[in-house]
Amino acid sequence: MSDLPYKLRTALTRIAALVACAMPGCMVGPKYHVPPALPQSPPESYKESPSQYNEAGGWKVAQPQDAMLRGNWWEIFHDPELNALEEQLNINNQNIKQYFQNYMEARALVGEAQSQLYPTVSVSPSYTWSRSPSLAGSNSTNNSQGTSGNTSNFATVPFDASWEPDLWGKIRNTINSAAYNSQMSAADLENERLTEQSSLATFFFEIRGQDALEKLYHDTIVFDRQQVDYTRAQYDTGVGDQISVIEAQNTLLSAEAAATNLGVARAQYEHAIAVLIGKSPSQFTIPVKPSVTAPPPIPIGVPSQLLERRPDVAAAERLMAAANAQIGIADAAYYPDLTLSATAGFESNSISTLFDWPNRFWSIGPSVSYTIFDAGLRQATVNQYIATYNADLAGYRQTVLTAFQQVEDNLAAVRIMSHQIEQENQAVQSATTYVHLELGRFQTGIDPYVDVVIAQTTLLNNQQTLLTLQVQELASAVQLIAALGGGWQHSKLPTTREVSQWPTTQETAIQP
Repeated sequence: MSDLPYKLRTALTRIAALVACAMPGCMVGPKYHVPPALPQSPPESYKESPSQYNEAGGWKVAQPQDAMLRGNWWEIFHDPELNALEEQLNINNQNIKQYFQNYMEARALVGEAQSQLYPTVSVSPSYTWSRSPSLAGSNSTNNSQGTSGNTSNFATVPFDASWEPDLWGKIRNTINSAAYNSQMSAADLENERLTEQSSLATFFFEIRGQDALEKLYHDTIVFDRQQVDYTRAQYDTGVGDQISVIEAQNTLLSAEAAATNLGVARAQYEHAIAVLIGKSPSQFTIPVKPSVTAPPPIPIGVPSQLLERRPDVAAAERLMAAANAQIGIADAAYYPDLTLSATAGFESNSISTLFDWPNRFWSIGPSVSYTIFDAGLRQATVNQYIATYNADLAGYRQTVLTAFQQVEDNLAAVRIMSHQIEQENQAVQSATTYVHLELGRFQTGIDPYVDVVIAQTTLLNNQQTLLTLQVQELASAVQLIAALGGGWQHSKLPTTREVSQWPTTQETAIQP
């Protein structure tokens, strides 16, 4: 037994030499390079940008054109109430919290993959006590003393260690794949955050539009009541006719019914905002404030910047990188696996002498496994992950194309609607003049009251159309900001080193 330490050192030296010879080797599988997102370079400016048109007035983009949104994008609208709601959303929105936990789960998978680089050590102590029956013909004196057999004790404390060196990069590719998936999850989190933020802003401006519509109908109802009183007074004095009174009453009742219906949409938008900020709709109210303004100039930048500003594009690219790493994992199956295992410990028939040095034992040795025949399983697996990569590549490029489409769509919407709003403003002014003139003609007895009703209806329809366009323009401006990435930048994506770091205690705590 005296030569055991020397033999152990010799065995370890030989195995270490074997691993050292193999380790410089290889990390199989294709190297990853970000492929071109588009078959051609992006243009110097967006096609639907107002700078490409000669229309007078209307909405303008911020200058210079290569400027970018930064920080809290909603602050560009200069509305303190919207700012406060967005801050609550960032803290209390449950969908954002769910995506954050998905990100934490992805980071945990990186840690699981990294653990495969290191040996696994376990201990399994045991103690056995046994009694065997007495032999035939044993001393009768012993039997008379109650001895029925022999007893024995055996205790062992073995330590087992095993390690599979990453000779072909299988584990490193697994770590890379998990890290890329974790980065994708981080980008998904930011994309979800942007989606929730833009939804809140859209609902907020819809409520402002509903409040403005309610004020419009309130003013209309006040006017209609005045006309009911006027036509009734005319009828009572014999100057007017009954049909004018009926027409005025019908106009008033129709306006009152339409005003009542406006409460449905406002309540639903208010409930939606309550859920977005993590509150019960029963405990949340937005004060009435009829205010619809034109969207501010928005820095749209240049098309070449868009790929660095969209979190969904970053997520699609990281998914593709993870798929590429999976090909390397599948390729590693073509090479042999080396496993180093060792066992050492103590064993004894007596617990009191268990840890005496002569009672030690050990064994160590490598094992190699290689698949000789698998009926094409490995090649099919490689083909599977190649197809996955190609599908993710197509998905990445489709995401990029969709990103450009969304920017162009909303640029066109804001630009065209701003021009239409100018035209509708002129129509409202014309309809207002029409009502005033028709009232004068009715009051002087030239025209019947039905002509006043027609003029009023024309004015109300134009005013409704104007408010609807103004709200749609604000909503399109919000969607444009979201399409531009909401101020997010690719540099904000956590690195592979950052996603590999051990999370804090607060991040891994069970939520109350």
